[in-house]
Amino acid sequence: MLATGFFNVPDPQNEPVLSYAPGTRERDELKKLILNYRENPVDIPMFIGGKEVRTGNTIDIHPPHDHQHLLGHYHQGGEKEVKMAIDAALKARNSWASFPWEQRAAIFLKAADLLSGPYRLRMNAATMLGQSKNIFQAEIDAACELTDFLRFNVKFMTDLYKFQPNSPPGVWNRLEWRPLEGFVFALTPFNFTSIAGNLPTAPAIMGNVVVWKPSKAQVYSAQVIMEVLREAGLPDGVINMVFAPGPVVSKIILSHPHFAGLHYTGSTEVFQEIWKTIGNNIYKYHTYPRVVGETGGKDFVMVHESADMRQVVTAISRGAFEYQGQKCSAVSRVYVPDNKWPEIKEMLLSDLASFTMGGPEDFSNFINAVIDEGAFERLKKVIDRIRREKKAAIIAGGKTYKKTGYFIEPTVVLADDPYYFAMQEEFFGPILTMHVYPAAKFAETLEICDNTSIYALTGSIFARERKVIELASRKLVNAAGNFYINDKPTGAVVGQQPFGGSRGSGTNDKAGSVLNLIRWLSPRSVKETFVPPVNYRYPFMVER
Repeated sequence: MLATGFFNVPDPQNEPVLSYAPGTRERDELKKLILNYRENPVDIPMFIGGKEVRTGNTIDIHPPHDHQHLLGHYHQGGEKEVKMAIDAALKARNSWASFPWEQRAAIFLKAADLLSGPYRLRMNAATMLGQSKNIFQAEIDAACELTDFLRFNVKFMTDLYKFQPNSPPGVWNRLEWRPLEGFVFALTPFNFTSIAGNLPTAPAIMGNVVVWKPSKAQVYSAQVIMEVLREAGLPDGVINMVFAPGPVVSKIILSHPHFAGLHYTGSTEVFQEIWKTIGNNIYKYHTYPRVVGETGGKDFVMVHESADMRQVVTAISRGAFEYQGQKCSAVSRVYVPDNKWPEIKEMLLSDLASFTMGGPEDFSNFINAVIDEGAFERLKKVIDRIRREKKAAIIAGGKTYKKTGYFIEPTVVLADDPYYFAMQEEFFGPILTMHVYPAAKFAETLEICDNTSIYALTGSIFARERKVIELASRKLVNAAGNFYINDKPTGAVVGQQPFGGSRGSGTNDKAGSVLNLIRWLSPRSVKETFVPPVNYRYPFMVER
């Protein structure tokens, strides 16, 4: 007998952020766990159809801040393993799609409790070592935000299911919320463990099956995500994690007839290339794929002369340099009124002088390493170009070190030209460019801010005067998908600030909200008439 009911899921609350202050239990236990991870290299397989898959073609994993140390290795796959993952997903599809929704909900709610409880320190330690994040950045990301995604997405799912059409007398209209017909491809970045967990699980919560390719720089914590999901009871084949070169994965997946959706976070260039490939292959697909992507940003802070300058500088210091600027929402361009520039410059340089840089194992470090040698060399070239061109001045930082780890000093650039390349291009690192504008030309500078960059992800206005805030909000309405008033443009919280941008920053499908989940559904309208007519004639046809 099947038990039924209208089930209410637990009301989600944002996961509290632990302090890891000296003397706390979590601090002591985490330090021991980090040491244990450093001393015990791991062997990381792919997970396909519920099975661990090892190829023997292993790739070493090193901490970005200590690149001579071995954390372990992962098994690289190829076309064979990608095809296996697709087959496993499609094999699981029918049973997962028909699985009672409350049972799906229970799996991901359990995963959230596992993550916030017994797996919390493991997830943080893996993120700190593998991605070079300090403990606060790891805690708000890997532990809290991923937990929030799981809990809130379950609630958003039930909110969607409750949305039903009107039914007049004699008719029952209803919407059936079906998953997509095929499989979803989740392509995830290195910089947020929470995004790496959300991109495959959000479609899966809605009944979809997923092939997941994490970034090669995030494999160390991706393994922990899979361990959590497996312990939570996720059926075999629902989410399949593969490690293979991007071109190999894309070639197989984007040409498969049952490719039904892409959930992506990464660079704009790669996203555009994938979209082009999907367009070229559109005739091959069984259904039109859903394409959801969050890409780059050239995120701004607009400062008005009425602002509190201490608040401004704190927002810049945190927003530009936390996690080495490797956030798609990181502050990378700032517009400062000339009559406030000396004050801002003095406080900002003072902040930067107090920054400590090193590995995240030392909890006193605010700045850690950039993700890998490729990122290091790319960012170094940017700094070298700025020095060489002499069209702007580096007023702080600019030094680079890679003997033991990939370290780049937080760097501040002053550009007279608001259209200088460093005001336009995304660097994805600790490079901040500032432009000083005439205080009397605030409105004109808003126009410059709006049309300088191809991106429109995040941005903020700092001002005390309400009419100024209103003007900036209106003029910059399309310049940022997430707009902040007197706050840094980073740190969106699930359930509070749905995240995403438009223009060159993505499809703006708002992770952390019901808007994202609706993209993974294909509703069916059902009309049931209780007493159907038995005569084709209408009243107007009757003669007098």
